[in-house]
Amino acid sequence: MKPLDFKDLIIFENEDFIVINKPPYIASLDERQADNALSILRLAKAYSDDAQLCHRLDKETSGVLAIAKNPEAYRHLSMQFEHRETVKRYHAVVNGVHNFQGESVYLPILALPRDGVVKIDRAKGKEAETLFFTLKAYRQYTIVECLPITGRMHQIRIHLTCLKAPIVADSTYGGKPVYLSQLKRKFNLKKDTDEQPLMKRVALHAYSLTFNLLNGEEVKIEAPYPKDFEVLVKQLEKNG
Repeated sequence: MKPLDFKDLIIFENEDFIVINKPPYIASLDERQADNALSILRLAKAYSDDAQLCHRLDKETSGVLAIAKNPEAYRHLSMQFEHRETVKRYHAVVNGVHNFQGESVYLPILALPRDGVVKIDRAKGKEAETLFFTLKAYRQYTIVECLPITGRMHQIRIHLTCLKAPIVADSTYGGKPVYLSQLKRKFNLKKDTDEQPLMKRVALHAYSLTFNLLNGEEVKIEAPYPKDFEVLVKQLEKNG
């Protein structure tokens, strides 16, 4: 694998902000246990000294991530996130066939820090809301657009599970992997080999982010699907 070049990730840049298409498997912030592991924050600071992440994505999640280049830009965008003035759109491939037309899930989420997971807890949970729209349904799977109104950890993942539509390969919240043999009628696996799933991570991608620049101009930045997500969608198109 060739070393990661931060410049290759950039999909928008001006004097205040850098927006990247984050690859999967790289943490947004430095992880406590891994001293030398790569993080987006570390790469961003090497590129621009005062870089600060305005939000974060789970390690496995790919897609749009906004980074401020100076304190004023950081405050400006952080306030937009806090006041829910940004629009975040995620795409997920989920198990099952679903027709969501602005389906709202409004269920409070409690993080269990020791286990690194969350659960729905009506008594102790924090307010959480997500809207869901079906983009395309296949025979056994659906591509769903997810609009988180709040920004809780694992919010989209657990809210989809509440709709009985867990994300593909999200074993934590009940999602099952997709194998080519499930999609293709004629499928021959080489002898003595185990079939690998089409996607080895949670099939969730931060597709776009809409926010205001410092001059008040609204921008909407879209991040193309990474390779593994695209392969899964192409196979669903072809055989799904």
